[in-house]
Amino acid sequence: MLDNPMWLRDNCPCPDCRDPHSGQKFFQITDLPDDLAVGTVVERPDEVEVTWLPDGHRSVYRRDWLTAPAPVDHRSEAGKRLWAAADLAHAPEADWHAYLSVPGERVRVLEAVQRLGFALLRGVPVEEGRVLEVARSFGYVRETNYGQLFDVRVEPAPGNLAFTSRAIAPHTDNPYRDPVPTIQLLHCLANAAEGGDSGLVDGFHAAALLRAEDPEAFAVLTRTPVPFVYRDAQTELTAFRPLIDVDPLGHVREVRFNNRSFGTLRSPGAFYNAYRAFAKLLARPELMLTFRLGPGDCLIFDNTRLLHARTAFEQSGARHLQGAYADLDGLASTLAVLRRTAALDELEALFTGPGTGDYLGEPVTMAEHMLQAAALAEASGAPAHLVAAALLHDLGHLEGGAELMSGVDNRHSHTGAEVLGRWFGPEVTEPVRLHVAAKRYLCAVEPGYRARLSEASEFTLQVQGGPMSQEEAAVFAALPGAADAVAVRRWDDEAKVAGAPTPGFGHYRPLLARLLRR
Repeated sequence: MLDNPMWLRDNCPCPDCRDPHSGQKFFQITDLPDDLAVGTVVERPDEVEVTWLPDGHRSVYRRDWLTAPAPVDHRSEAGKRLWAAADLAHAPEADWHAYLSVPGERVRVLEAVQRLGFALLRGVPVEEGRVLEVARSFGYVRETNYGQLFDVRVEPAPGNLAFTSRAIAPHTDNPYRDPVPTIQLLHCLANAAEGGDSGLVDGFHAAALLRAEDPEAFAVLTRTPVPFVYRDAQTELTAFRPLIDVDPLGHVREVRFNNRSFGTLRSPGAFYNAYRAFAKLLARPELMLTFRLGPGDCLIFDNTRLLHARTAFEQSGARHLQGAYADLDGLASTLAVLRRTAALDELEALFTGPGTGDYLGEPVTMAEHMLQAAALAEASGAPAHLVAAALLHDLGHLEGGAELMSGVDNRHSHTGAEVLGRWFGPEVTEPVRLHVAAKRYLCAVEPGYRARLSEASEFTLQVQGGPMSQEEAAVFAALPGAADAVAVRRWDDEAKVAGAPTPGFGHYRPLLARLLRR
Protein backbone atom coordinates (compact mmCIF):
# COMPACT_ATOMS: atom_id res chain seq x y z
CA MET A 1 0.00 0.00 0.00
CA LEU A 2 2.99 2.33 0.47
CA ASP A 3 3.36 2.46 -3.31
CA ASN A 4 0.09 4.44 -3.51
CA PRO A 5 0.73 7.38 -1.18
CA MET A 6 -2.23 9.50 -2.30
CA TRP A 7 -4.66 6.67 -1.52
CA LEU A 8 -2.99 5.96 1.81
CA ARG A 9 -2.96 9.58 2.93
CA ASP A 10 -6.57 10.08 1.78
CA ASN A 11 -7.50 7.27 4.19
CA CYS A 12 -5.66 8.63 7.21
CA PRO A 13 -7.85 7.75 10.22
CA CYS A 14 -6.53 10.36 12.65
CA PRO A 15 -8.94 12.85 14.32
CA ASP A 16 -7.25 15.73 12.49
CA CYS A 17 -8.34 14.20 9.17
CA ARG A 18 -11.70 12.65 10.09
CA ASP A 19 -14.51 13.50 12.44
CA PRO A 20 -14.37 10.82 15.18
CA HIS A 21 -18.17 10.54 15.28
CA SER A 22 -19.22 10.51 11.63
CA GLY A 23 -15.95 9.34 10.08
CA GLN A 24 -16.30 12.08 7.46
CA LYS A 25 -13.18 13.76 6.11
CA PHE A 26 -12.25 17.32 6.96
CA PHE A 27 -10.25 17.81 3.77
CA GLN A 28 -10.61 17.61 -0.01
CA ILE A 29 -8.38 15.42 -2.13
CA THR A 30 -7.05 18.60 -3.73
CA ASP A 31 -5.87 19.81 -0.30
CA LEU A 32 -3.16 17.14 -0.23
CA PRO A 33 0.31 18.26 -1.38
CA ASP A 34 1.09 17.73 -5.06
CA ASP A 35 4.49 16.35 -4.09
CA LEU A 36 3.12 14.04 -1.37
CA ALA A 37 5.53 11.26 -0.48
CA VAL A 38 6.11 8.72 2.26
CA GLY A 39 8.78 9.93 4.67
CA THR A 40 9.57 7.56 7.53
CA VAL A 41 7.78 4.31 8.28
CA VAL A 42 7.66 2.69 11.73
CA GLU A 43 6.57 -0.95 11.73
CA ARG A 44 4.87 -2.33 14.82
CA PRO A 45 3.29 -5.76 15.38
CA ASP A 46 -0.27 -4.54 14.86
CA GLU A 47 0.14 -1.21 13.08
CA VAL A 48 2.19 0.91 10.72
CA GLU A 49 3.01 4.56 11.40
CA VAL A 50 3.78 6.80 8.43
CA THR A 51 5.28 10.29 8.58
CA TRP A 52 4.48 12.19 5.40
CA LEU A 53 6.53 14.57 3.30
CA PRO A 54 6.54 17.48 2.83
CA ASP A 55 4.17 18.47 5.68
CA GLY A 56 5.26 16.07 8.45
CA HIS A 57 1.73 14.75 9.05
CA ARG A 58 1.61 11.41 10.92
CA SER A 59 -0.82 8.60 10.20
CA VAL A 60 -1.23 5.32 12.08
CA TYR A 61 -2.83 2.42 10.21
CA ARG A 62 -3.91 -0.89 11.70
CA ARG A 63 -2.35 -3.85 9.90
CA ASP A 64 -5.66 -5.65 9.68
CA TRP A 65 -7.09 -2.59 7.92
CA LEU A 66 -4.16 -2.43 5.49
CA THR A 67 -4.56 -6.09 4.57
CA ALA A 68 -8.37 -6.22 4.59
CA PRO A 69 -9.98 -7.43 1.34
CA ALA A 70 -12.09 -5.05 -0.69
CA PRO A 71 -15.69 -4.95 0.58
CA VAL A 72 -18.27 -6.88 -1.40
CA ASP A 73 -21.29 -5.06 -2.77
CA HIS A 74 -24.20 -6.67 -0.96
CA ARG A 75 -26.47 -5.62 -3.84
CA SER A 76 -24.62 -7.63 -6.52
CA GLU A 77 -24.36 -11.37 -7.05
CA ALA A 78 -20.89 -11.23 -5.44
CA GLY A 79 -22.57 -10.70 -2.06
CA LYS A 80 -25.34 -13.27 -2.49
CA ARG A 81 -25.90 -16.98 -2.14
CA LEU A 82 -27.50 -18.07 -5.40
CA TRP A 83 -29.99 -20.90 -5.30
CA ALA A 84 -32.39 -23.23 -7.07
CA ALA A 85 -35.33 -24.76 -5.21
CA ALA A 86 -33.46 -27.96 -4.30
CA ASP A 87 -30.67 -25.95 -2.66
CA LEU A 88 -32.98 -24.74 0.11
CA ALA A 89 -33.73 -27.49 2.61
CA HIS A 90 -35.71 -24.98 4.63
CA ALA A 91 -36.96 -21.56 3.67
CA PRO A 92 -35.66 -18.88 6.08
CA GLU A 93 -38.48 -18.05 8.47
CA ALA A 94 -39.10 -16.71 11.96
CA ASP A 95 -41.93 -16.07 14.37
CA TRP A 96 -43.10 -12.46 14.28
CA HIS A 97 -42.96 -11.95 18.05
CA ALA A 98 -39.47 -13.45 18.30
CA TYR A 99 -38.37 -11.26 15.39
CA LEU A 100 -39.57 -8.16 17.25
CA SER A 101 -38.19 -9.07 20.67
CA VAL A 102 -34.92 -10.90 19.97
CA PRO A 103 -32.26 -8.86 18.13
CA GLY A 104 -30.52 -12.02 16.97
CA GLU A 105 -33.70 -13.23 15.27
CA ARG A 106 -34.14 -9.94 13.48
CA VAL A 107 -30.52 -10.05 12.32
CA ARG A 108 -31.05 -13.60 11.01
CA VAL A 109 -34.18 -12.61 9.06
CA LEU A 110 -32.66 -9.48 7.55
CA GLU A 111 -29.47 -11.32 6.66
CA ALA A 112 -31.59 -13.91 4.83
CA VAL A 113 -33.30 -11.19 2.80
CA GLN A 114 -29.94 -9.64 1.99
CA ARG A 115 -28.11 -12.88 1.14
CA LEU A 116 -30.82 -15.31 -0.07
CA GLY A 117 -33.26 -12.67 -1.26
CA PHE A 118 -36.21 -13.49 0.99
CA ALA A 119 -37.54 -14.50 4.39
CA LEU A 120 -40.94 -15.47 5.75
CA LEU A 121 -42.39 -14.16 8.98
CA ARG A 122 -45.01 -16.36 10.62
CA GLY A 123 -47.69 -15.21 13.02
CA VAL A 124 -48.00 -11.60 11.91
CA PRO A 125 -51.43 -10.54 13.24
CA VAL A 126 -54.15 -10.98 10.63
CA GLU A 127 -55.16 -7.35 10.60
CA GLU A 128 -55.32 -4.92 7.72
CA GLY A 129 -52.37 -2.55 7.60
CA ARG A 130 -50.00 -4.77 9.57
CA VAL A 131 -47.76 -5.11 6.51
CA LEU A 132 -46.75 -1.47 7.07
CA GLU A 133 -45.58 -2.34 10.59
CA VAL A 134 -43.44 -5.11 9.15
CA ALA A 135 -41.89 -2.74 6.60
CA ARG A 136 -41.19 -0.13 9.26
CA SER A 137 -39.47 -2.71 11.45
CA PHE A 138 -36.45 -2.52 9.12
CA GLY A 139 -36.88 0.55 6.92
CA TYR A 140 -39.28 2.98 5.34
CA VAL A 141 -42.43 2.39 3.33
CA ARG A 142 -42.05 3.26 -0.34
CA GLU A 143 -45.30 4.93 -1.40
CA THR A 144 -46.37 4.49 -5.03
CA ASN A 145 -49.42 5.19 -7.14
CA TYR A 146 -50.94 2.16 -5.41
CA GLY A 147 -50.61 3.97 -2.07
CA GLN A 148 -48.62 2.99 0.99
CA LEU A 149 -50.13 -0.45 0.78
CA PHE A 150 -52.15 -2.30 -1.82
CA ASP A 151 -54.64 -5.16 -1.77
CA VAL A 152 -54.00 -8.23 -3.86
CA ARG A 153 -57.44 -9.71 -4.43
CA VAL A 154 -59.90 -10.09 -7.25
CA GLU A 155 -61.34 -6.75 -8.33
CA PRO A 156 -64.29 -6.24 -10.68
CA ALA A 157 -62.41 -3.84 -13.01
CA PRO A 158 -58.71 -4.51 -12.35
CA GLY A 159 -56.06 -2.09 -13.54
CA ASN A 160 -53.45 -4.81 -13.12
CA LEU A 161 -53.63 -8.54 -13.85
CA ALA A 162 -52.35 -9.17 -10.34
CA PHE A 163 -55.84 -8.20 -9.17
CA THR A 164 -57.47 -11.11 -10.99
CA SER A 165 -57.53 -14.85 -10.33
CA ARG A 166 -55.25 -15.60 -13.27
CA ALA A 167 -51.92 -17.35 -12.96
CA ILE A 168 -49.05 -14.88 -12.84
CA ALA A 169 -45.68 -15.93 -14.24
CA PRO A 170 -42.40 -15.09 -12.47
CA HIS A 171 -41.95 -11.34 -12.65
CA THR A 172 -40.54 -8.15 -11.14
CA ASP A 173 -43.03 -5.72 -9.64
CA ASN A 174 -43.12 -2.13 -10.89
CA PRO A 175 -40.40 -2.56 -13.57
CA TYR A 176 -41.67 0.69 -15.10
CA ARG A 177 -40.31 2.67 -12.14
CA ASP A 178 -36.86 4.16 -12.01
CA PRO A 179 -35.71 3.29 -9.45
CA VAL A 180 -37.77 0.15 -9.02
CA PRO A 181 -38.90 -0.66 -5.45
CA THR A 182 -36.17 -2.94 -4.18
CA ILE A 183 -38.13 -4.76 -1.46
CA GLN A 184 -41.66 -6.11 -1.63
CA LEU A 185 -43.78 -7.44 1.22
CA LEU A 186 -46.89 -9.61 0.92
CA HIS A 187 -48.94 -10.28 4.05
CA CYS A 188 -51.59 -12.98 3.83
CA LEU A 189 -54.93 -12.12 5.43
CA ALA A 190 -56.94 -14.95 3.85
CA ASN A 191 -56.22 -17.83 1.48
CA ALA A 192 -59.17 -20.22 1.34
CA ALA A 193 -59.23 -20.40 -2.46
CA GLU A 194 -58.33 -23.53 -4.36
CA GLY A 195 -55.00 -22.68 -6.00
CA GLY A 196 -53.21 -19.41 -5.48
CA ASP A 197 -49.91 -20.95 -4.40
CA SER A 198 -46.85 -18.71 -4.43
CA GLY A 199 -43.50 -19.17 -6.14
CA LEU A 200 -40.06 -17.55 -6.12
CA VAL A 201 -37.25 -17.81 -8.66
CA ASP A 202 -33.74 -16.56 -7.95
CA GLY A 203 -33.23 -14.25 -10.94
CA PHE A 204 -29.52 -13.85 -10.18
CA HIS A 205 -29.06 -17.63 -10.32
CA ALA A 206 -31.02 -17.77 -13.57
CA ALA A 207 -28.91 -14.96 -15.04
CA ALA A 208 -25.73 -16.80 -14.01
CA LEU A 209 -27.00 -19.94 -15.75
CA LEU A 210 -27.72 -17.93 -18.89
CA ARG A 211 -24.23 -16.44 -18.79
CA ALA A 212 -22.74 -19.95 -18.58
CA GLU A 213 -25.04 -21.58 -21.17
CA ASP A 214 -25.47 -18.76 -23.68
CA PRO A 215 -22.92 -15.97 -23.15
CA GLU A 216 -24.06 -14.04 -26.21
CA ALA A 217 -27.69 -13.99 -25.07
CA PHE A 218 -26.54 -12.82 -21.65
CA ALA A 219 -24.50 -10.03 -23.25
CA VAL A 220 -27.45 -8.92 -25.39
CA LEU A 221 -29.74 -8.68 -22.36
CA THR A 222 -27.22 -6.64 -20.38
CA ARG A 223 -26.76 -4.03 -23.11
CA THR A 224 -30.29 -3.60 -24.47
CA PRO A 225 -32.50 -1.04 -22.70
CA VAL A 226 -36.10 -2.27 -22.62
CA PRO A 227 -39.11 0.05 -22.32
CA PHE A 228 -41.34 -0.93 -19.40
CA VAL A 229 -44.65 0.94 -19.32
CA TYR A 230 -47.66 1.36 -17.04
CA ARG A 231 -50.64 3.59 -17.78
CA ASP A 232 -53.99 4.19 -16.17
CA ALA A 233 -56.26 7.20 -15.82
CA GLN A 234 -54.04 8.87 -13.19
CA THR A 235 -50.60 7.43 -13.93
CA GLU A 236 -48.12 7.04 -16.77
CA LEU A 237 -44.77 5.50 -15.91
CA THR A 238 -41.92 4.46 -18.20
CA ALA A 239 -38.45 3.13 -17.49
CA PHE A 240 -35.77 2.08 -19.96
CA ARG A 241 -33.64 -0.59 -18.33
CA PRO A 242 -32.00 -3.87 -19.42
CA LEU A 243 -33.48 -7.18 -18.29
CA ILE A 244 -30.14 -8.00 -16.68
CA ASP A 245 -28.15 -5.13 -15.21
CA VAL A 246 -24.47 -5.62 -14.32
CA ASP A 247 -22.05 -3.49 -12.36
CA PRO A 248 -18.69 -2.25 -13.75
CA LEU A 249 -17.08 -5.52 -12.60
CA GLY A 250 -19.56 -7.56 -14.63
CA HIS A 251 -21.51 -8.86 -11.62
CA VAL A 252 -25.28 -9.15 -11.94
CA ARG A 253 -26.84 -6.40 -9.85
CA GLU A 254 -30.48 -6.36 -10.95
CA VAL A 255 -32.93 -8.49 -12.87
CA ARG A 256 -36.01 -6.71 -14.23
CA PHE A 257 -38.46 -9.07 -15.93
CA ASN A 258 -42.17 -8.56 -16.51
CA ASN A 259 -43.82 -9.51 -19.80
CA ARG A 260 -47.09 -7.81 -18.79
CA SER A 261 -45.40 -4.41 -18.63
CA PHE A 262 -43.08 -4.85 -21.60
CA GLY A 263 -43.44 -1.96 -24.07
CA THR A 264 -42.55 -1.93 -27.74
CA LEU A 265 -38.84 -2.32 -28.37
CA ARG A 266 -37.87 -0.66 -31.63
CA SER A 267 -34.92 -2.07 -33.64
CA PRO A 268 -34.77 -5.23 -31.51
CA GLY A 269 -31.95 -6.90 -33.44
CA ALA A 270 -30.91 -10.09 -31.63
CA PHE A 271 -32.85 -9.18 -28.50
CA TYR A 272 -35.84 -11.49 -28.96
CA ASN A 273 -33.77 -14.64 -29.28
CA ALA A 274 -31.98 -13.74 -26.07
CA TYR A 275 -35.26 -12.74 -24.38
CA ARG A 276 -36.87 -16.07 -25.22
CA ALA A 277 -33.81 -17.98 -24.04
CA PHE A 278 -33.95 -16.24 -20.67
CA ALA A 279 -37.73 -16.69 -20.38
CA LYS A 280 -37.42 -20.43 -21.04
CA LEU A 281 -34.68 -20.69 -18.46
CA LEU A 282 -36.78 -18.84 -15.86
CA ALA A 283 -39.62 -21.29 -16.51
CA ARG A 284 -37.56 -24.34 -15.57
CA PRO A 285 -39.51 -26.07 -12.78
CA GLU A 286 -36.39 -26.88 -10.78
CA LEU A 287 -35.62 -23.20 -10.31
CA MET A 288 -38.90 -22.28 -8.62
CA LEU A 289 -39.47 -22.60 -4.90
CA THR A 290 -43.22 -23.11 -4.37
CA PHE A 291 -45.16 -22.67 -1.13
CA ARG A 292 -48.54 -21.59 0.11
CA LEU A 293 -49.03 -18.48 2.19
CA GLY A 294 -51.45 -18.89 5.07
CA PRO A 295 -53.13 -16.22 7.19
CA GLY A 296 -50.49 -14.44 9.26
CA ASP A 297 -47.61 -15.20 6.89
CA CYS A 298 -45.65 -12.22 5.59
CA LEU A 299 -43.17 -12.71 2.77
CA ILE A 300 -40.31 -10.19 2.47
CA PHE A 301 -38.24 -10.40 -0.71
CA ASP A 302 -35.75 -8.57 -2.90
CA ASN A 303 -37.74 -7.33 -5.88
CA THR A 304 -34.58 -6.57 -7.89
CA ARG A 305 -33.41 -10.18 -7.61
CA LEU A 306 -36.26 -12.62 -6.99
CA LEU A 307 -39.09 -13.06 -9.46
CA HIS A 308 -42.36 -13.94 -7.78
CA ALA A 309 -45.28 -15.87 -9.20
CA ARG A 310 -48.58 -17.48 -8.29
CA THR A 311 -50.84 -20.17 -9.65
CA ALA A 312 -54.39 -19.45 -10.79
CA PHE A 313 -57.11 -19.83 -8.16
CA GLU A 314 -60.85 -20.30 -7.92
CA GLN A 315 -62.78 -17.15 -7.10
CA SER A 316 -65.20 -19.10 -4.90
CA GLY A 317 -62.73 -19.00 -1.98
CA ALA A 318 -61.39 -15.84 -0.37
CA ARG A 319 -57.80 -14.90 -1.17
CA HIS A 320 -56.55 -11.57 0.17
CA LEU A 321 -52.99 -10.37 0.51
CA GLN A 322 -51.84 -6.89 1.44
CA GLY A 323 -48.60 -5.66 -0.02
CA ALA A 324 -46.17 -2.82 0.47
CA TYR A 325 -42.82 -1.72 -0.87
CA ALA A 326 -39.62 -0.71 0.91
CA ASP A 327 -35.97 -0.46 -0.06
CA LEU A 328 -32.84 -2.48 0.48
CA ASP A 329 -30.76 0.44 1.69
CA GLY A 330 -33.06 0.84 4.71
CA LEU A 331 -32.83 -2.88 5.44
CA ALA A 332 -29.03 -2.82 5.09
CA SER A 333 -28.85 0.16 7.45
CA THR A 334 -31.01 -1.54 10.07
CA LEU A 335 -28.96 -4.71 9.77
CA ALA A 336 -25.70 -2.82 10.22
CA VAL A 337 -27.05 -1.03 13.31
CA LEU A 338 -28.28 -4.32 14.77
CA ARG A 339 -24.83 -5.80 14.23
CA ARG A 340 -23.35 -2.82 16.06
CA THR A 341 -25.82 -3.49 18.88
CA ALA A 342 -24.54 -7.04 18.92
CA ALA A 343 -21.01 -5.63 19.33
CA LEU A 344 -22.13 -3.67 22.39
CA ASP A 345 -23.83 -6.78 23.73
CA GLU A 346 -20.54 -8.63 23.35
CA LEU A 347 -18.67 -5.93 25.24
CA GLU A 348 -21.27 -5.79 27.99
CA ALA A 349 -21.03 -9.56 28.39
CA LEU A 350 -17.31 -9.15 29.12
CA PHE A 351 -18.11 -6.71 31.92
CA THR A 352 -20.75 -8.96 33.48
CA GLY A 353 -18.74 -12.16 32.91
CA PRO A 354 -14.92 -12.20 33.03
CA GLY A 355 -14.95 -8.60 34.27
CA THR A 356 -16.30 -9.68 37.63
CA GLY A 357 -12.96 -11.32 38.43
CA ASP A 358 -10.18 -9.88 40.60
CA TYR A 359 -8.18 -6.96 39.23
CA LEU A 360 -4.48 -7.68 39.73
CA GLY A 361 -4.64 -7.64 43.53
CA GLU A 362 -6.50 -4.32 43.73
CA PRO A 363 -9.59 -3.92 45.99
CA VAL A 364 -11.93 -3.75 42.97
CA THR A 365 -12.94 -6.10 40.20
CA MET A 366 -11.78 -5.50 36.64
CA ALA A 367 -15.24 -4.24 35.64
CA GLU A 368 -15.44 -1.91 38.66
CA HIS A 369 -12.01 -0.53 37.80
CA MET A 370 -12.93 0.23 34.18
CA LEU A 371 -16.30 1.70 35.11
CA GLN A 372 -14.63 3.94 37.69
CA ALA A 373 -12.11 5.12 35.09
CA ALA A 374 -14.95 5.97 32.69
CA ALA A 375 -16.84 7.82 35.43
CA LEU A 376 -13.73 9.87 36.23
CA ALA A 377 -13.25 10.72 32.55
CA GLU A 378 -16.88 11.71 32.21
CA ALA A 379 -16.79 13.84 35.36
CA SER A 380 -13.77 15.71 34.02
CA GLY A 381 -15.65 16.67 30.86
CA ALA A 382 -13.51 14.47 28.61
CA PRO A 383 -14.66 14.00 25.00
CA ALA A 384 -16.63 10.88 24.17
CA HIS A 385 -13.74 8.97 22.61
CA LEU A 386 -11.67 9.36 25.80
CA VAL A 387 -14.55 8.28 28.02
CA ALA A 388 -14.81 5.19 25.82
CA ALA A 389 -11.06 4.57 25.99
CA ALA A 390 -11.15 4.89 29.79
CA LEU A 391 -14.06 2.48 29.97
CA LEU A 392 -12.39 -0.12 27.76
CA HIS A 393 -8.70 0.42 28.50
CA ASP A 394 -8.11 -2.86 30.36
CA LEU A 395 -10.20 -5.09 28.12
CA GLY A 396 -7.02 -7.00 27.24
CA HIS A 397 -6.72 -8.20 30.85
CA LEU A 398 -9.81 -10.30 30.32
CA GLU A 399 -7.67 -12.43 28.00
CA GLY A 400 -5.08 -13.30 30.66
CA GLY A 401 -4.43 -10.92 33.53
CA ALA A 402 -3.00 -13.73 35.65
CA GLU A 403 0.03 -13.89 33.35
CA LEU A 404 0.99 -10.34 34.25
CA MET A 405 0.90 -11.01 37.97
CA SER A 406 3.08 -14.10 37.47
CA GLY A 407 5.77 -11.94 35.90
CA VAL A 408 4.95 -12.32 32.20
CA ASP A 409 4.00 -9.22 30.20
CA ASN A 410 0.72 -10.13 28.54
CA ARG A 411 0.79 -6.91 26.46
CA HIS A 412 -2.83 -6.40 27.47
CA SER A 413 -2.86 -2.89 26.06
CA HIS A 414 -2.10 -4.18 22.57
CA THR A 415 -4.48 -7.12 22.93
CA GLY A 416 -7.27 -4.79 24.01
CA ALA A 417 -6.61 -2.35 21.17
CA GLU A 418 -6.65 -5.19 18.65
CA VAL A 419 -9.98 -6.48 19.95
CA LEU A 420 -11.49 -3.01 20.02
CA GLY A 421 -10.25 -2.32 16.50
CA ARG A 422 -13.05 -4.57 15.24
CA TRP A 423 -15.50 -1.86 16.23
CA PHE A 424 -13.74 1.43 16.99
CA GLY A 425 -11.35 3.79 15.26
CA PRO A 426 -7.90 4.89 16.44
CA GLU A 427 -9.30 7.73 18.55
CA VAL A 428 -10.43 4.98 20.96
CA THR A 429 -7.90 2.22 20.30
CA GLU A 430 -4.73 4.35 20.40
CA PRO A 431 -5.15 5.57 24.01
CA VAL A 432 -5.88 1.95 24.96
CA ARG A 433 -2.80 0.65 23.14
CA LEU A 434 -0.57 3.34 24.66
CA HIS A 435 -1.87 3.51 28.24
CA VAL A 436 0.79 1.10 29.58
CA ALA A 437 3.50 3.04 27.79
CA ALA A 438 2.01 6.21 29.32
CA LYS A 439 2.68 4.82 32.82
CA ARG A 440 6.31 4.14 31.90
CA TYR A 441 6.48 7.65 30.37
CA LEU A 442 5.06 9.41 33.43
CA CYS A 443 7.49 7.55 35.68
CA ALA A 444 10.31 9.01 33.58
CA VAL A 445 9.16 12.62 33.27
CA GLU A 446 6.94 13.46 36.27
CA PRO A 447 8.60 13.67 39.70
CA GLY A 448 6.59 11.91 42.38
CA TYR A 449 4.37 10.00 39.94
CA ARG A 450 5.93 6.61 40.58
CA ALA A 451 5.63 6.98 44.33
CA ARG A 452 1.86 7.27 43.97
CA LEU A 453 1.49 3.94 42.16
CA SER A 454 -0.30 1.14 43.99
CA GLU A 455 1.71 -1.89 45.03
CA ALA A 456 0.22 -3.97 42.21
CA SER A 457 0.87 -1.23 39.66
CA GLU A 458 4.50 -0.92 40.79
CA PHE A 459 4.92 -4.66 40.31
CA THR A 460 3.42 -4.60 36.79
CA LEU A 461 5.59 -1.58 35.94
CA GLN A 462 8.68 -3.75 36.35
CA VAL A 463 7.17 -6.57 34.28
CA GLN A 464 6.22 -4.09 31.54
CA GLY A 465 9.72 -2.64 31.14
CA GLY A 466 10.11 -0.09 33.94
CA PRO A 467 10.39 3.67 33.47
CA MET A 468 11.28 4.89 29.99
CA SER A 469 14.67 6.28 29.16
CA GLN A 470 14.78 9.94 28.22
CA GLU A 471 15.11 8.95 24.57
CA GLU A 472 12.11 6.63 24.80
CA ALA A 473 10.09 9.31 26.56
CA ALA A 474 10.83 11.81 23.78
CA VAL A 475 9.69 9.34 21.14
CA PHE A 476 6.52 8.58 23.10
CA ALA A 477 5.65 12.24 23.61
CA ALA A 478 5.77 12.79 19.84
CA LEU A 479 3.21 10.06 19.12
CA PRO A 480 -0.20 11.30 17.87
CA GLY A 481 -2.11 9.59 20.68
CA ALA A 482 0.31 10.28 23.53
CA ALA A 483 -1.65 13.05 25.27
CA ASP A 484 -4.87 11.01 25.20
CA ALA A 485 -3.03 7.96 26.53
CA VAL A 486 -1.63 10.01 29.44
CA ALA A 487 -5.14 11.21 30.31
CA VAL A 488 -6.44 7.62 30.32
CA ARG A 489 -3.46 6.58 32.43
CA ARG A 490 -4.29 9.12 35.13
CA TRP A 491 -7.91 7.95 35.35
CA ASP A 492 -6.62 4.37 35.40
CA ASP A 493 -4.44 5.16 38.42
CA GLU A 494 -7.33 6.73 40.35
CA ALA A 495 -9.94 4.06 39.56
CA LYS A 496 -9.18 1.63 42.36
CA VAL A 497 -11.53 2.69 45.15
CA ALA A 498 -13.50 -0.11 46.75
CA GLY A 499 -17.25 0.53 46.73
CA ALA A 500 -17.09 3.76 44.71
CA PRO A 501 -20.52 4.42 43.11
CA THR A 502 -20.38 4.31 39.31
CA PRO A 503 -22.90 4.00 36.48
CA GLY A 504 -23.26 0.56 34.94
CA PHE A 505 -22.16 -0.39 31.45
CA GLY A 506 -25.61 0.42 30.08
CA HIS A 507 -25.04 4.10 30.87
CA TYR A 508 -22.26 4.17 28.27
CA ARG A 509 -23.97 2.24 25.50
CA PRO A 510 -25.33 5.33 23.66
CA LEU A 511 -21.90 6.96 23.80
CA LEU A 512 -20.22 3.80 22.47
CA ALA A 513 -22.85 3.40 19.75
CA ARG A 514 -22.00 6.85 18.40
CA LEU A 515 -18.33 5.93 18.21
CA LEU A 516 -18.68 2.55 16.51
CA ARG A 517 -16.97 2.43 13.15
CA ARG A 518 -19.23 2.73 10.13
